[in-house]
Amino acid sequence: MSGQHPPNGETEIAAIPKGLRILAMFLRALVFGALVAMTVHLSSPQSETIWTVYDTPGDLMRLALGLAICLWIVIRFFRFPKRAEVYRGWVYFGLVIAPLAVVTAIAIWLWI
Repeated sequence: MSGQHPPNGETEIAAIPKGLRILAMFLRALVFGALVAMTVHLSSPQSETIWTVYDTPGDLMRLALGLAICLWIVIRFFRFPKRAEVYRGWVYFGLVIAPLAVVTAIAIWLWI
């Protein structure tokens, strides 16, 4: 009998309005995308090309750390929230942070 009812987390996610879920996922994607863009740009080697990364140990460490951070962000992105409160939190948080993160990523990409 218990196999017929979905677990509690699935019932909560099904109770979330579809528009709220889509908006939360969109804002979450914007924030994570901006974080990845900033990390990729800031961890790129200071020398001319990617192939000269082995010339200085600092460039190699910066590239390795940036790759690890980007991998962690992408893994966290594909682990979707299980509770309705988290989706609501991403909507409230994302409406403030997403535009700021995108503007910051653009500024870092253009001026640094």
